[in-house]
Amino acid sequence: MMYNRDAICGKLYVKFRAITAQRYGFSESRRRVFRPERGPAAMGDIKSLHSTSLCRFCAPDTVLTHVTQPAHSICMSGFDQIDLSHAGPAVAGGAQHAVRREAAALLRLALPLAVTQLAQMAILATDTLMLGRFSKEALAAAALGNTVFFFAWLLGCGPANAVSPAIAHVLGENERATGEVQAVVRMGFWAAAMMAPPLLAVLLATQPILLLFGQQAELAANAGLYMTALSWGLPFAILFQVLRSFTTAVGHPLAALAVMVLAVVFNGLGDYALIFGHFGLPRLGLPGAGIASACSNLFSAVSLLMVCVTMPALRRYRLLDHLARHHGPHLKELFRLGLPIGLTTLFEAMLFNAAALMMGTFGVATLAAHQIAITIPSITFMVPLGIGLAATVRVGLAHGAGDGVAARRAGFVAIIIAALFMAVSSVLLLLFPEAIAKLWLPQEPPGSPVIALTVSFLHVAAAFQIVDGIQVAAAMSLRGLKDARAPMWIAGGAYWLCGFPLCALLGFSAGLQGFGVWLGLAFGLLVAAVVLLWRFNALSRLEIGAAQPEQ
Repeated sequence: MMYNRDAICGKLYVKFRAITAQRYGFSESRRRVFRPERGPAAMGDIKSLHSTSLCRFCAPDTVLTHVTQPAHSICMSGFDQIDLSHAGPAVAGGAQHAVRREAAALLRLALPLAVTQLAQMAILATDTLMLGRFSKEALAAAALGNTVFFFAWLLGCGPANAVSPAIAHVLGENERATGEVQAVVRMGFWAAAMMAPPLLAVLLATQPILLLFGQQAELAANAGLYMTALSWGLPFAILFQVLRSFTTAVGHPLAALAVMVLAVVFNGLGDYALIFGHFGLPRLGLPGAGIASACSNLFSAVSLLMVCVTMPALRRYRLLDHLARHHGPHLKELFRLGLPIGLTTLFEAMLFNAAALMMGTFGVATLAAHQIAITIPSITFMVPLGIGLAATVRVGLAHGAGDGVAARRAGFVAIIIAALFMAVSSVLLLLFPEAIAKLWLPQEPPGSPVIALTVSFLHVAAAFQIVDGIQVAAAMSLRGLKDARAPMWIAGGAYWLCGFPLCALLGFSAGLQGFGVWLGLAFGLLVAAVVLLWRFNALSRLEIGAAQPEQ
C-alpha cells in the first residue's frame, strides 16, 4: 500500500483497486480513524498503518489506485465512497455480510459472558435448592435476606459496571492505551472500596429493616442471621465485578467464566457441608448457606485477580501498579455513569424484591412458590444479560471510534438475538412448568398449594420472557453509548409508576394475591422494553447524524 499525507492541508493520497471486496464483502480488519484536526500526534505516524487496513471495509489484499481527498473525508473503492471517520455503512452487497459479522463477533463475546452469568446465578440457585431440601422456613428466610443483599450488591456494582463502557471507549479511541485502561480499573478499585462500608452497615441491619416492612418476626430474625454471615462477601463481590468488567472490555471473558465455574463448585460443596453437616463440619442450616456464599465471593475475587496479574494477555495492564495514585477524571466518570447504572438495575431488581415482600404477606407457601418461580426467569435472564454486556462493549468500541452506524448495528443485533433466545425459553416454561417446580420441592405431592402456585407464576413468566430480553439488551446498548441517566428515569417510571402500582392493585385490591403481583411485574417489563427500544433507536440515529462529516 502507498500512503502520502499532506501535513499542512490534511490530505491523504491513496492508491488502490478493490479486487475482492464485491465478492466477499469487506473485511472487519482494524480501522484507524483519521482526525487531522487533532494533529499528527493524535493521528500517529501514517507509516504505522502499513500493518492494518485503511478502513474497516478495505480488504487486506487490495491493490491501490489514485484518489485525492481530505484525510478525514473518504477513500474510494472504485464503486463506493466510504467515510474514514464514519466507516459503519456497508458498501454495495455488504450489508448482510456486516450484520453476520457483527452477530458472530457479538456471540463470540456474549457466549462466555452468558455462561458466566448463568454460573453466577447457579450460586443462588444452589442455595435455593439446598435450603428447599432443608426446610421451607429456611428457604423463605433466605428469600427475604437476599432481598436486602441484592439491594446493596446492585447499588455497589454500579461504578463497577461502568468500568466496561469506560474501557471500551478508551480502546475505541486508541487500542494501545494500556495506561488509561489501568487507570480506569484502578479507579474501579477505589470506587469499590468507597461503596462497600456503608452498604455493609445496611446489610447488618437486615432484621430491623424487614420488621419495618411488616415481615413476620421469626422470618425477619432468621433472615438477619443468614445475612450476618453472607454480608461479609459483599466487598469481594463488588471487586469481582470490577475485574470482570475489565476482562470483558479487553476481550477476555473466558477468564471470569473459568473462575465462576470453579466458584459454583466451591459454593455447592460449601452448602452441602455447612447446611447439612458433612465432611466433619457442623450442621449450621441457614447460616451455613450464608457462610458458603460469602466464602465463594472471596474465592471468586481473589482467583480472578490472580488470573489478571498472571495471564500474559492481561498482565500487561499492570492492574496492581500505582494503586494509591488518584485519577480524578476516571473516578468521576465511573460514578457519573455508575450511579445511574446502579439505580437503573436497582429500580428493576427492587420491584422484584418488593414483590417478594408482598408475597411474604400472603403466607409461607406463596413466598416459597415465588422464590422458586422467580429463580427460573432469573436464570433465563442471565443469557440476554450476557448478550447485553457484550453489546455494551461492541457498541462502546464503535462509538468510541466515532462509528455511529456500527454502534447502531451492534445494538440491534444484540436486541434481536436476546429476543430470539427468550422466545425459546418462553416455550419451555409453558410446556414444563410442573416438572420445573418439582426440581425444587421433590417431597411435595402433585397439586399441592406450593406446586400449583409455582406453576401459575411460571405461566406469567413465560409471557414476559421476550420483553425482558428486549429491555435488558436495549438498556445495555444505551450504556455503550454512555447514556445512563435516561435509562435510569425510564426504569424508574416503568417499574415504579407502572409496574408496582399494578402489582399492588391486582394483588391486594383485586384479591389475586401472588398471581396479580406477577401480572404487575410483567406489565412493568413491557413498558420498559417499549420505551428503552424507542430510546436506543432514536439516540443511535442521532449519533449517526452527529458523526456525518461536514460538507
